[in-house]
Amino acid sequence: MSSRHLLSIRDLTSEDAITLLDSASAFWELSRRSIKKAPTLRGKTIINLFFENSTRTRTSFELAGKRLSADVINISVQSSSAKKGESLRDTVATLDAMHPDVCVIRHGASGAPGFVAERVNAAVVNAGDGLHEHPTQALLDAFTIRQAKGDLEGLKIAICGDVAHSRVARSGTLLFQKLGASVRLAGPRTMLPPQPESLGAEVFDRIEPALEGADVVMMLRIQQERLAGTYFATLREYAREFGLNSTRLELAKRDAIVMHPGPLNRGIEINDDVADSDRAVILNQVEAGVAVRMAVLYRLAGGGEARL
Repeated sequence: MSSRHLLSIRDLTSEDAITLLDSASAFWELSRRSIKKAPTLRGKTIINLFFENSTRTRTSFELAGKRLSADVINISVQSSSAKKGESLRDTVATLDAMHPDVCVIRHGASGAPGFVAERVNAAVVNAGDGLHEHPTQALLDAFTIRQAKGDLEGLKIAICGDVAHSRVARSGTLLFQKLGASVRLAGPRTMLPPQPESLGAEVFDRIEPALEGADVVMMLRIQQERLAGTYFATLREYAREFGLNSTRLELAKRDAIVMHPGPLNRGIEINDDVADSDRAVILNQVEAGVAVRMAVLYRLAGGGEARL
């Protein structure tokens, strides 16, 4: 890879991204075997340092490391010395003294993984930082789209909802365009970033025009834990104006797939009739998360081509 860390999609060239996705294909097959284990990272140590709650990301990083035979240590802020007042700088210095090979970090402050990367000898993976980025989510989403569509080149991808507070939307927009897709961002005006055009995507304050002719529809979770003000009148109003239902989905192409990074707020961002339909690939995204994170860990820990 071009960088020894994965802090942002901007760290990846298009060739890096494709190499990771190709490697993930091999690890996808491994995860479907009866024995889901490869000795490729035996003797390597991976620390998962999570300062925010997580189910999918944390579990998939843990599974990814263990399936590669690495020693995996999970640290939650609730059980760490951070609860006693220890600073991030001191926490990082303590962990670096134990000589891990890879440090995976999720933090509520944008830029925290970059702060860590400057202070450790290990490779650092950003597992989500504030309102900044979530690069491995973008990679697993691209992997899921490739499985369904074969390639991203020329696809129209609509990302709809709470764009302003979504690191998933930011990383996804950067990666999908890097791989040749065109991206449409749709959300209430209060939930669009101040300068959304800087991402290079088409921007809509209504969901319908974003859905028209789309190959991929990605709905975003309302980031209620990050909302500091009033962005919409009520959840009912939001669901009425921006929720994805089967009628709205008819605006997209007949073979369009539906994605969501999870967790789902059913009946608000997405209706049950869509979330549970054959067009939804939401659980495929979850499965892809393990394979993609195996590829990332393997590459950053010094692996070459995936040989299983």
